[in-house]
Amino acid sequence: MEIEVNNPTAIEEKSMQIIAGALDKLDCTAEELITIKRVVHATAEPELARQVRFSPDAVNRAKNLLRQGADIITDVSMLQAGINKVKLAEYGGQVKCFIADSEVRSQAEKTGLTRSIMAMRKAIKLKQPKIFAIGNAPTALFELIRLYQLENQAIDFLIGTPVGFVGAAESKAELNKQDFPFITLLGRRGGSAVAAAIVNSLLYQLAD
Repeated sequence: MEIEVNNPTAIEEKSMQIIAGALDKLDCTAEELITIKRVVHATAEPELARQVRFSPDAVNRAKNLLRQGADIITDVSMLQAGINKVKLAEYGGQVKCFIADSEVRSQAEKTGLTRSIMAMRKAIKLKQPKIFAIGNAPTALFELIRLYQLENQAIDFLIGTPVGFVGAAESKAELNKQDFPFITLLGRRGGSAVAAAIVNSLLYQLAD
């Protein structure tokens, strides 16, 4: 099949055909498969399909939050940039990132803790429904789990895909044990592109 190299729709359609052919049979729902395909599309690594984990009914729970106007809280600006803000705004939500916030920076300097940790402490106090999307910093993911477990802070939904050699796999393994709604990608691999792909896959399903 020939495609026009300057036609983004044709390129994406062909990519999804290749992905579908590369995936073995997966034990997942049709909605989960859409998200899994987006993760593979973002990484070009079909073997990651079996590393994606969903809490029970995760996709529907995330979609319901988005329909209610939930905000997306990201750990880094790169992930913030990758989320479809126009689609999110149709339902009243915004993408927020506090990593460069002056109060967060000041508190990080005072405490010696990372800005990622302080940004999560600030964000979790927001009253509106929110979905956390962590694509870069394992410390942010560990902190959210700590806030939930030790400070009884509610977490509506958490997408956790930090990447790296220190803490990334461990933080996601810990997330996979939690009883709040989540989507994660086990192992060292991940990143902002993966987290954005997951968020956008949920946004694109909202018409369903």
